[in-house]
Amino acid sequence: MAVFPIRTFGDAVLNTAADPVEAFDDALARLVEDMLETMYAAPGVGLAAPQIGVSKQLFVYDVGEGPGHLINPELVETSGEWEFDEGCLSVPERFWPIVRPAYARLKGVDADGIPREIEGDELMGRMLQHEFDHLGGSLLLERLDKSTRKAALRDLRAEALGIARPE
Repeated sequence: MAVFPIRTFGDAVLNTAADPVEAFDDALARLVEDMLETMYAAPGVGLAAPQIGVSKQLFVYDVGEGPGHLINPELVETSGEWEFDEGCLSVPERFWPIVRPAYARLKGVDADGIPREIEGDELMGRMLQHEFDHLGGSLLLERLDKSTRKAALRDLRAEALGIARPE
């Protein structure tokens, strides 16, 4: 197994919709295991394939109830509302209060091509939506209100250029 570097803000793969997984083989099973190892090492509760530079519709997760994964997911239901300080391994050490539906249900398949359905509320529901967003080429920054997003982008760009921002 291998731990991959996690792609961060500014990497084009994070802003590109991922391709469907078509080959269900040993390489895919190995990728799932490597992604889980990478997620645990980060540490995080979810990791989408684009975050390690693989443009495929796949994410792994563990919100404390054991590891799982979903391939070629479809978001089929959300409900409620929950605000939570959300972060992202691709935007390290930053958290913003983001309102999302409290509950989410996704359908997809596992690494063997067997249909799966995953659902959850609060942290599980948020993780499902967050990772699903990654597969569509969207970072959590796009969920921020206009002024917060503008300030966050300004700070991230300044940091990438090595420019210190006044407090």
